[in-house]
Amino acid sequence: MDILNALVAFTNFVIVPGTAYGAQLALGALGVTLIYGILRFSNFAHGDTMAFGTMFVVLITAAMKSIGISFGPLPTALLALPFAILCTMALVLITDRAVYRFYRKVKAAPVMLVIVSMGVMFVMNGAVRMIVGTDDRRFADGERFLITARDFKTMTGLSEGLAIRTTQVITVVTAVVVVAALFWFLNKTRTGKSMRAYSDNEDLALLSGINPERVVTVTWLIVAALATIAGTLYGLDKSFKPFIYMQLLLPIFASAIVGGLGSPLGAIAGGFVIAFSEVTLTYAFKKVITYLGPDGWAPDGLVQLLSTDYKFAVSFAILIIVLLFKPTGLFKGKSV
Repeated sequence: MDILNALVAFTNFVIVPGTAYGAQLALGALGVTLIYGILRFSNFAHGDTMAFGTMFVVLITAAMKSIGISFGPLPTALLALPFAILCTMALVLITDRAVYRFYRKVKAAPVMLVIVSMGVMFVMNGAVRMIVGTDDRRFADGERFLITARDFKTMTGLSEGLAIRTTQVITVVTAVVVVAALFWFLNKTRTGKSMRAYSDNEDLALLSGINPERVVTVTWLIVAALATIAGTLYGLDKSFKPFIYMQLLLPIFASAIVGGLGSPLGAIAGGFVIAFSEVTLTYAFKKVITYLGPDGWAPDGLVQLLSTDYKFAVSFAILIIVLLFKPTGLFKGKSV
């Protein structure tokens, strides 16, 4: 048995990528849960808002590189991110004024807003593909690895290597900073408290003098920032392909619902539950079991419960189970 090598292999292929993926899903789910908690509808266009924001990052990054601007060992996309957030904020505000505001004024049923958001989703997805095409785009530059597998083997003397990509570290650090800033905003600022009051009881909030249009505007601005950051981090870690963000909508919604819709803390917990479930159930454990077994023995198959092709099916299965047995989620959000 070689427990250390087995642990390193499990960390390399499950814990590290699962943590990065969980942080990306958590940021995406925070946007979904804010819209559901404050504007009271499920925003199916959130995935393509992420795609739009990431598209701005890709285009601005390419423009920066063309004139010789870079960020040293870090991805140039981090320099482009603030500008992309501003562009995405303008996009969602225009969309709200042109589309959603009318349905709020006539007090349309939430299901109507869901259908409208699906229309916005298709328009956004088509626009992104028309502007940047449908091919994969890799826009991560700078140092690729913080620790390479070869360096780790040299340092530890183990036969199994551990590689940590720069983008994975950036993802986790950025997620921690963004989540801390968001919770501080919601709990300590007057605007954040107004948003929470509006979410808890709209009528009472209006009687207290809270401006509903201001709450709506600030909510959209925060959601635009979260969507752009989440989409960019996912694109840096993997690659940018417009259609993949529509597919990401399933694990993002699953994260929000598992944690409890309307609960920011639940969205974060749900993101990591979904991420580790997907990564663990689709990982081939052959190498880990080989290290843990007798010398010279190895299992015949990959020891993989599900193929990686079924990664999103894991999210769907967890979503169905939660909806059937605990529709309020782990943190008792609003019932779905």
